[in-house]
Amino acid sequence: MLAKIVAKRTYQPKDYFFRKAQKESLRARSAFKMEEMAVSLALLKPGQNVLDLGAAPGGFLQILAQKVGPSGRVVGIDLVPIRPLPFAQVATVAMDIYSEGVEAFLGGLGFSFHCVISDMAPKTTGIKITDEARSLALAERALALALRYGLPGGNFVAKLFMGGGFEEFRKAVAEGFSKVKVVRPKATRSASFEVYVVGLGRK
Repeated sequence: MLAKIVAKRTYQPKDYFFRKAQKESLRARSAFKMEEMAVSLALLKPGQNVLDLGAAPGGFLQILAQKVGPSGRVVGIDLVPIRPLPFAQVATVAMDIYSEGVEAFLGGLGFSFHCVISDMAPKTTGIKITDEARSLALAERALALALRYGLPGGNFVAKLFMGGGFEEFRKAVAEGFSKVKVVRPKATRSASFEVYVVGLGRK
């Protein structure tokens, strides 16, 4: 199902993808994860609407804005404010995804989404079972929002840590989407246990 996760190595903050992101004026090395998934999975088309959860500092937003083009719309949500991007099709808001306000905000936009993407991650504690549970809770919240505000035929992407509850979450995604894939983009750090669960074609 998924290639064996590479053994844990020494953390290298300024690796190849970090330097490449700086060279290409991308805000985060994670932008290359989004680029790879968008292309290999055909997640987006020009003119579509995308919701990016856990969007700070904006690396995903930069890629998404390019993929949907000026006729599309990209909405980014994070707990912290996101520095403005030079794309008219991108709007961001600082908000807690568990708050009642996020439901009112999304419901008041006047449009739904062709793709909902979550790169949310919890503040890690170093306690594996705790970090896995927190990661799973964020992915489950993202799935709930995708099922409520996503369009039929649309797609869903959520990052989470491999561990307890993973298979149950994959099955939950399969209930709402025609195809489910588990991917680990090349730009993922070798020491990380994160993967992305992708739902294609919302039922």
